[in-house]
Amino acid sequence: MRKLTIFLCLVALFFQGCDRLKKKKPLVIRDTTITETTSFNTLFFDSSVINTFLNRYPEFASYKQQFIDFYTQRNFELAWFDSAGLSEQAHNFYNLQSNYIGNIGDSTIYNNILEKLYDSLNLKTFTPSSKDLVIANTELLLTGQFFKYASKVYGGSDIDAAELGWFIPRKKIDVTALLDTMINKKVATPEQYVPLNDQYKKLEALVPIYVDKQKQESTDTILFVSKPLRSGDSADIIVQIKRRLYLLQPDIPLDSSGNFDTSLVKATKRFQRSMGLYVDGAIGNRMIAELNVPLEKRIQQLLVNMERMRWMPPENDSNYIVVNIPEYKMHVYDSGRLAFDMNVIVGSAINSTVIFNGNLKYVVFSPYWNVPESIVKKEIMPAMAKDKNYIAKNEMEITGYSGKIPIVRQKPGNKNSLGLVKFLFPNNYNIYFHDTPNRNLFSQSSRSLSHGCIRLGEPKKFAQYLLREDSAIWNSNKIDSAMHLAKEKWVGLKKTIPVFLVYFTAWVDKNGVLNFRKDIYGHDEKMAAKLFSK
Repeated sequence: MRKLTIFLCLVALFFQGCDRLKKKKPLVIRDTTITETTSFNTLFFDSSVINTFLNRYPEFASYKQQFIDFYTQRNFELAWFDSAGLSEQAHNFYNLQSNYIGNIGDSTIYNNILEKLYDSLNLKTFTPSSKDLVIANTELLLTGQFFKYASKVYGGSDIDAAELGWFIPRKKIDVTALLDTMINKKVATPEQYVPLNDQYKKLEALVPIYVDKQKQESTDTILFVSKPLRSGDSADIIVQIKRRLYLLQPDIPLDSSGNFDTSLVKATKRFQRSMGLYVDGAIGNRMIAELNVPLEKRIQQLLVNMERMRWMPPENDSNYIVVNIPEYKMHVYDSGRLAFDMNVIVGSAINSTVIFNGNLKYVVFSPYWNVPESIVKKEIMPAMAKDKNYIAKNEMEITGYSGKIPIVRQKPGNKNSLGLVKFLFPNNYNIYFHDTPNRNLFSQSSRSLSHGCIRLGEPKKFAQYLLREDSAIWNSNKIDSAMHLAKEKWVGLKKTIPVFLVYFTAWVDKNGVLNFRKDIYGHDEKMAAKLFSK
C-alpha cells in the first residue's frame, strides 16, 4: 500500500510539471544594441534637403547638378546607408579618401566635419533627436566628398591646363555615373571603371617613401669640386656624396669611407642615368647640383607630374607615339608595348615645343624646307644682307614675296635643315618630326636646340616602322632612294597613328628606376605655384 501511494505521488508530480511546461511563455532574445538611436529605418529623404545642404556647404555648389542627377535617379534613396547604418561602401570610400590624404598629403579634399560625423555614427554618440540631421549631413557630405575626390584624383585639379602650356585635351570624368556604378556594383575603388595612368600609380607609391627620406635628409650642402672625382680618388667630400646617394638609392650598398670605390662608380652611373646626365661614372658639378636638390623639391616634382598624368586621355589605340620633351626621347608603342626608344632634339627655351597631340598621317621623303617667316626675318634676311650669295650657298630659293619679306624654301639635299625625311601630323602649331644634317648634336645630354620641331636621331628606322605593312614596297633600299630625290615625295599612311608631345619631368622607367629631368621650359614652376600656393 505504501509503495502504491509513493507511485501515485510521483505520477501527479510528473503531470503537474508537464502542465507547467505547456504554460511557460516562449523565450524572446532581444538585440539590446538596436534602439531608437541606433536603428536606421528611414532610407529616403526629401529633395529639398539638397538645396539646404548646398547653402550650408557652398564648397560643393559646383556639383549641384551632379547631386540632383544622382539622387533623382535613385528616387532620393540614401546611397551610403543601409538598415544597419553606414554601408560597406561608405567605409570603403572613407578609407580610400583617408589613405589618399595621408599618403599624398593633399589637404585640399580633407573635410573635418565629415570626419566628426563619421566618428559619431561609428561610436553611436549622437542623440535620438539629432539622428536624422546626422544621417542627412553624412549622406550628402559623403556624396560631395566623392565628387570632389573623383574629380581631383581621376581628372586633376581645377586649373587651366592651357594656361600652363598644355594643349592635350584633358581626360573628362562623369562623377555622377562613376558614383552610381560604384554604389550599385559595390566596388571598393572607382579605378575599375576609370583606370589611373600606370605612371601615376607608380609615382603615387613613391610619395610617402620620399616623405620618409626627407625626415632622414641632411641639411648640409655638398660643395662643388675643382675637377671631377673619379674611381680611385679619395676625399672627405666623398663621404657626403655616398651618404646622399645611399639615401636616394638604398639598393646599392655604400660604405662610409672617403674612397671612390667600385660600388660608388655603380651608384654614380645609376644616378647619372636617372637624372639624364652624361653617364661616365665620374662625379662633377652637374651631378653634385642634382644631389643638392632638396627632397621637398623632389616631392613637389612628383606631385606636379602626377597632376599632369591625371590629365592624360585614355589610350584608345594600342599603337601610338609619345615624345617626352624634358627627356629628349621618343617612345614608340606597338600593340600596347614599347617597341623602341629614340633620342630627339626639341625646341629651345625661347622656341619651346608645344605640348599637344595629333595624328601622324604622312611621310615626306626629300622634303623642301619652307622657311617660316619669323626665321626669314630674324636669320635669313640679315645673312642675305651680309652675303649676297647666302641663298645659293645654302641651296635655297626665293619663290615669291610677302610685302617686302621674301618667301624662302630650301631645296632637298644633304644641306636641307629638315634632313632627308619629315613626318607630318597636321596641327595649328606647325610642328612635325624631321631628320637633320647636324647628327653630332644627338651626343649632347641636353638637347633643347631646335626652333620648335622635333629632330629624330634615327629617321630611317622610324620611316621603316611606319611603312612596315608595305615592307615589300618600302624596303631599306627603296627608302634610301626616296631620301635622295631631287623633288619631295609624299607617302600617306594606311592608318594614322596618335602622337602625344608631353612634358614629364618625373617618371619611373622600364627598369623601375625613378627618373627626374630639368624643367627646361619652366612649366613645373608655374604649375607648382598653382598647386602649392595655398
